Amino acid sequence: MAKIKLKQVRSAIDCTKRQKANLEALGFKKNGTIIEKEDTPSVRGMLKVVGHLVIEVK
Repeated sequence: MAKIKLKQVRSAIDCTKRQKANLEALGFKKNGTIIEKEDTPSVRGMLKVVGHLVIEVK
């Protein structure tokens, strides 16, 4: 399966509990973190919730 690289570009300070939980579930620790995940529907759903905090790195 394909992998996607993600980078957290904005802080989670003023975010809801749901958004913070999704960031933690994806594996983000702090601003600027880059992670690599499998491109699955569940990961894409989490990205919809925190899309304004994360970008996809090519």
